[in-house]
Amino acid sequence: MKKTKAAAVPKELPKAVAEPGAATGRKASPGNLAPSAIEAIVAGSHNDPFAVLGVQAAGQGFVARCFIPHAESVEAFTLGGEAVGELTRRHDAGFFEGELSIKARQPLKYHAHNAGGDWWLTDPYSFGPVLGPMDDYYIAEGSHLRLFDKLGAHLIRHDGADGVHFAVWAPNARRVSVVGDFNDWDGRRHVMRLRKDTGIWEIFAPDIGAGRAYKFEIIGADGVRLPLKADPFAFHSELRPATASVTAAPLSHEWGDQAHREFWRGADPRRQPVSIYEVHAGSWQRHEDGSFLSWDELADRLIPYVVETGFTHIEFLPISEHPYDPSWGYQTTGLYAPSARFGDPDGFARFVDGAHRAGIGVILDWVPAHFPTDEHGLARFDGTALYEHADPRQGFHPDWHTAIYNFGRREVSSYLVNNAMYWAEKYHVDGLRVDAVASMLYLDYSRKAGEWIPNEKGGRENLDAVAFLQRMNQVVYGAHPEVMTIAEESTAWPKVSQPVHEGGLGFGLKWNMGFMHDTLQYMARESIHRQYHHNDLTFGLLYAFSENFVLPLSHDEVVHGKGTLLGKMSGDDWQKFANLRAYYAFMWGYPGKKLLFMGQEFAQRSEWSEARALDWDLLDHLPHDGMRRLVTDLNGLYRTRPALHARDCEPEGFTWLIADDKRNSVFAWLRKAPGENPVAVISNFTPVQRDFYEVPLPQAGRWREIFNSDAAIYGGSGKGNGGWIEAAKGKGGIAGTMLLPGLSTIMLEYTSGTATADSL
Repeated sequence: MKKTKAAAVPKELPKAVAEPGAATGRKASPGNLAPSAIEAIVAGSHNDPFAVLGVQAAGQGFVARCFIPHAESVEAFTLGGEAVGELTRRHDAGFFEGELSIKARQPLKYHAHNAGGDWWLTDPYSFGPVLGPMDDYYIAEGSHLRLFDKLGAHLIRHDGADGVHFAVWAPNARRVSVVGDFNDWDGRRHVMRLRKDTGIWEIFAPDIGAGRAYKFEIIGADGVRLPLKADPFAFHSELRPATASVTAAPLSHEWGDQAHREFWRGADPRRQPVSIYEVHAGSWQRHEDGSFLSWDELADRLIPYVVETGFTHIEFLPISEHPYDPSWGYQTTGLYAPSARFGDPDGFARFVDGAHRAGIGVILDWVPAHFPTDEHGLARFDGTALYEHADPRQGFHPDWHTAIYNFGRREVSSYLVNNAMYWAEKYHVDGLRVDAVASMLYLDYSRKAGEWIPNEKGGRENLDAVAFLQRMNQVVYGAHPEVMTIAEESTAWPKVSQPVHEGGLGFGLKWNMGFMHDTLQYMARESIHRQYHHNDLTFGLLYAFSENFVLPLSHDEVVHGKGTLLGKMSGDDWQKFANLRAYYAFMWGYPGKKLLFMGQEFAQRSEWSEARALDWDLLDHLPHDGMRRLVTDLNGLYRTRPALHARDCEPEGFTWLIADDKRNSVFAWLRKAPGENPVAVISNFTPVQRDFYEVPLPQAGRWREIFNSDAAIYGGSGKGNGGWIEAAKGKGGIAGTMLLPGLSTIMLEYTSGTATADSL
């Protein structure tokens, strides 16, 4: 085929022109198409090309009309290869028309010629629609829960031909075309059919398959051509800085994770050990040249590492497609596409399956709160504020300079709910950690007086966002009880992790931001001053069971000048390590699920950057390797001792033993579960060793020292209790006398018989 430059399409189009009767769907008149309609097709301004192109009735027979730029002659054939008509060129730009010998309407293919050669193509306008009236009904209602099977780009066989069905929501557009490397990015070639009841445009494009770059060319209601838009439902995208969507075959991975999913389908995460390793996939490790690992390479390295260190789950910072690396994925332009940074979508499926087969769950950070305003993304998608609010007091986020979803629009809510379902169904993810929930719940979030609009009741609560979150949780848990949803919510909004039918938002778990803030504030203080801030560590127990909490030491604490967890600890270098070891053990003994950001398990010294790998060479040094051993052992204890996890979210699992020893900065409590041996947790947050320290205990007998953060293997001084202490009844009740090393946390497990819930 002779290659010539595609005809330029003006940025602003003339008013749409159509053959009389075309807009109403009536048949074209017999004979030749009116010149005005041909000019409209060639200009790309015809308002209903399906009414005149393709196979059309003409009198007692049929005619074919097509627009094939660069062609000088065209012959029509059936899909079976039978010649059915020579077409006449009626416009030099490539418009052809001619009578057909067929007796019934059917799809056609064309043999086109020019001076440079010949080529075959199948006529997209000779095919009927793919979507049906029931799709229209459920989409319009906002209740369609399989939009990802209908919208976007799908490789299908339709009316005897293979190709891709494209569908996109753009209700206020004058015209929508799919453009790509298969049509010279010419918006006149594949103008889509409008389904007026839903505002969805669709077209079946034959002859193309997987791996084809595409975007949507949208003409707004004012006739102005918008910047080319990526597909909101794209399942694959080009690698940044390129921004096109890419046609993708359905996932071909054969899953082998049935046992894993069945376990979690019947489990209550509140009563299971959940210890989360938070990972940024682009910087956990990298190749020597600085390039990203693929999903398969991450599977080979990350999954065994997580198994070895004892975590139960991997939580990825957002992996959906995003244009800007320093956003860490939180400003996504492709909610349905795993980022091309790490390979194709099947690679991510293989990673999740591999993790499941190794007993590891996979949680994704999910961002339904806002989206970036990159011109190829959702912003003013059809020339109007479609996905976002038009009023910046509702639709613009002042902190992140992003657009806020219009949660009250049923199509937008459905788009997001379907995305949550998509990751659960297609990729078998075990959980969604929902980012920035607080920013969704409050209309005045980060806004001054006069910069926000009250709700219909005059309040500051975003009632539409509340309804969306409740619906999302109901739908996800209803269809996928094996999946947990986790809210990053930093305020005192009530019942975040309570069921919707009880007035809650419906999340399974909630990040405990107060724990993170208060405890890190305490650990940053010089030990001599901690006695005056004892409540920093006791206050959290006043609300520890008001929600189903995750205790997060996340990426947010080790960026933007905040240093590292090791750097936050007070004292000299030895004390920093001792403090951090004692703090981790304190946290693992505290009620709540656990989360630790990558690198902090071996006490990363440099602040995290998305642009480089972690400092793995630190593991060559005992203090850092000792920290990793400590976290590994804590995870092992947490998983194997039900007393430490089975009542994480219930007050019956916790009892204070010592809450008021401010002078010595000592804290002690009991963790317990029905029918299980209790575990006592004792922390000494001064560098002073406490000899013969008396700890009240619920039962007399032997208590085995199952953990000591000061053990030499972790880099500590090696002081301890010889493996056990004896509790006996005295004047003040049952107590045990023990040695408390400086800056340490010790765990004791009752071993003289099996405790019962009543005895504790």
